[in-house]
Amino acid sequence: MRRRLGVLAGFAAGVSLVAGVPVGAQTAPGTFDAYRGDRSTGWLGQTRSEVMALNGMVATSQPLAAEAGIEVLHAGGNAFDAAVATAAAINVVEPEATGMGGDMFVLAWVAKEHRLVALDASGRAPMAATLAHYRAKFGENMPEDGLESAVVPGAVDGWATLLGKYGKLGWHGVLAPAIRIAEQGFPISQRIGTEWGMSRDLLAKDPDTAAIYLNHGTAWHWGDIFRNPDLGKAFRLLADGGRDAYYNGPIAQAIVAKSQAHGGLFTMADFAQMHARWVDPISTTFNGYVIHEMPPSTQGFAVLEMMNLIEVCPARLGLSPDRINPKSADFWHLMVEAKKIAYADLRTYNGDPDFSHVPVAMLISKEFAAQRCAKIDMKHAAALDPSEEPLGGTAYLTTADAEGNVVSFIYSVYNFFGSGVTVPGYGFVLNDRAAAFTLKPDRPNTIAPGKRPFYTLIPGFVTHDGKPFASLGVMYGDQQAQGQAQVLVNMLLFGANPQAAGDAARFAHAQRTNRLQLESQLYDAIGADLKARGHDVHSADGFDMGGYQAIMIDPTTGAYRGASDPRKDGEAIGF
Repeated sequence: MRRRLGVLAGFAAGVSLVAGVPVGAQTAPGTFDAYRGDRSTGWLGQTRSEVMALNGMVATSQPLAAEAGIEVLHAGGNAFDAAVATAAAINVVEPEATGMGGDMFVLAWVAKEHRLVALDASGRAPMAATLAHYRAKFGENMPEDGLESAVVPGAVDGWATLLGKYGKLGWHGVLAPAIRIAEQGFPISQRIGTEWGMSRDLLAKDPDTAAIYLNHGTAWHWGDIFRNPDLGKAFRLLADGGRDAYYNGPIAQAIVAKSQAHGGLFTMADFAQMHARWVDPISTTFNGYVIHEMPPSTQGFAVLEMMNLIEVCPARLGLSPDRINPKSADFWHLMVEAKKIAYADLRTYNGDPDFSHVPVAMLISKEFAAQRCAKIDMKHAAALDPSEEPLGGTAYLTTADAEGNVVSFIYSVYNFFGSGVTVPGYGFVLNDRAAAFTLKPDRPNTIAPGKRPFYTLIPGFVTHDGKPFASLGVMYGDQQAQGQAQVLVNMLLFGANPQAAGDAARFAHAQRTNRLQLESQLYDAIGADLKARGHDVHSADGFDMGGYQAIMIDPTTGAYRGASDPRKDGEAIGF
């Protein structure tokens, strides 16, 4: 991430004592060191059992948000209600990652229609956002923060579209948990506190942001109780007035007023024109399953292209089946090289299809993958030209209900705390998604009025025999497509359960620098082999590996099988 500036050095210790050791010092991040215990059954590397349930399930990256979704299911809501409730709660508890100042995408299985639907609630550049304006003001690179790094937020219109077509409870019912958490407060977790601390300088730039997201000039820390009554006020406005309170009412008015006062480009007309759209998912087959992704301007086609390459290339490259396994250096080399090819095609082709043609059918075809296999040398890592690399944070959630509805839902403000600009009186930050545009002319992703930028956001979905099989996502910028491919291979090729599929070691490859990170045990096992093939390989922790959540639908019993990534704070909950 562009803003990964470092980790907080420490946190204040408490004063209570346990066996003579201060409790705060005993439990503060980084102070405890021991050998990890083992599971009693199954793969010892799995962090916990799958969560199993019949009537409903929520999985996301923060426990209070997952509880909000379950609360709504218990109140009679369905998976669509639970998704919006969970999303609103994540706005409160993970404000660095996402919120109503961002955008969202959904893939969902609608049980009564027996089909998968896709909702694109991406934002668009203001109508005054010309290339000439940005080049004159910012030179060759898009701004990464400030009002002109934002697009019109699409998330709330996406919430309204989901609730209007498929929800049962309405705004008041789904927003009640988020309002309660915002007004009562919550204790900040170790991970979120760390990310908060990394953003202190950005948060200090805007007085409205500093007033809420800094505590007397310092970042809110792990263990602090954080309250955001202004955000609760914004939710109450939505509960009473729906999407119009946002796009045609006081919230948009506050955004536009601040924009105009500080040289921004937003107008009320920009907000009035924001409408989420139902679109057609794109898909490919893999080992008898169908993998579904969002179409451009998202990076969804990169997942499908990677999976095609992994399926068709081994035979063409002379790889025997025994060399295709999660402990094989040959397999990991193949994965990384497939990723490079797919991401190079993202750079070449991806953009807003309203402005330029994206040859999706070609890019996700088996025939195209077969041609691209010739670009893979199993003995040598491919070199890359430097590229502009989409980065960023995000939150992912998935929900399911007793009716058989299953929702795969992702949304984000892009980088940590987005633009760093808070909407006065309403307690949420605006995205910096316009930073994903390029200022190089005549590119598919060149900024233009009313245009959607390259979106890293991709919910994932798998069907089998015409039925839902898995809803999943891996958040974190450009890690999303390569992370999804890794967990999909674990599940669909190697037979991992959904929890094991996410617990297994992952890689993160940076297209911009050609740097390859492997989580530590994977690095210890195959790092030397990959280095000998020319990879710039490094050992890494889980920070850059993304956060995975999933719900699998058992094809025999119909039970929900939930999973949540130990690299984040979350949980899967079912009943």
